[in-house]
Amino acid sequence: MTTSRQDVSLGMPQLPATPYPAEVRARLDADAKEVLARYPGSRSALLPLLHLVQSEEGYVSRTGMAFCAETLDLTTAEVTAVATFYSMYRRRPSGDYQVGVCTNTLCAVMGGDAIFDTLKEHLGVGNNETTEDGKVTLEHIECNAACDFAPVVMVNWEFFDNQTPQSATQLVDDLIAGRTVEPTRGAPICSYKETARILAGFPDERPGAVEATGGAGPASLVGLKLAKGEALPQARVVSPRDGQPKSAQPHDPSPSEHLSSHDAPQQTSASDPEHPAGPAAEEGE
Repeated sequence: MTTSRQDVSLGMPQLPATPYPAEVRARLDADAKEVLARYPGSRSALLPLLHLVQSEEGYVSRTGMAFCAETLDLTTAEVTAVATFYSMYRRRPSGDYQVGVCTNTLCAVMGGDAIFDTLKEHLGVGNNETTEDGKVTLEHIECNAACDFAPVVMVNWEFFDNQTPQSATQLVDDLIAGRTVEPTRGAPICSYKETARILAGFPDERPGAVEATGGAGPASLVGLKLAKGEALPQARVVSPRDGQPKSAQPHDPSPSEHLSSHDAPQQTSASDPEHPAGPAAEEGE
């Protein structure tokens, strides 16, 4: 009887990572020296160095991790622990454009799930998979930190706000075709390798890229004004849900109205002398 040896692991350890070619190593050594000069302790340079090796290959390879370990006098296990902890570091080759669709709560209910499902079908890939032409890697992201513009899609960490399945489909089609796309906020789109080098701390030398980053959008500024207690225009940001006309004047809440933790401070055991908080009693007392 014969037994197939296919997919049989003998438990053999991996061979050492293949070193970078001499010219690549010389260039990375020079860049790494510049990165290390920014930190009083070399270990602190691990995150930017991981971005640096990612800018070389488009992902953090075993060769890249070995380079970081040798440069910082760390073990490969220490470098691997960091590289596998942060989702910004790719562990396998990825596309020129990392398209991240937020599927966290607010983006999901506003259409993020529908966008993600549409793009999976349109591109013919699953989560963290890359199109055959190597152009687009699709992934779902837990939060893009832009809830006031939900649903949000990011391309190489630049924002595309208020997306729909149709607009997101057009976006990836434009990326694949090489057409220029403009983020809602942020610098013009560059390749994922170029983005990784910028994240490593090297300047973005594209003309006008830094000036194009812009600032917060209108929805964020409204929230900031509310937080500061500033007066807002007569028009309300959200339609009232309590049946009151939009012109209703502010009033003191009745006891039946629920106040959130963002409203005026409520009476607590620490602030209400009639209901002091005593020490917790032991069980049985």
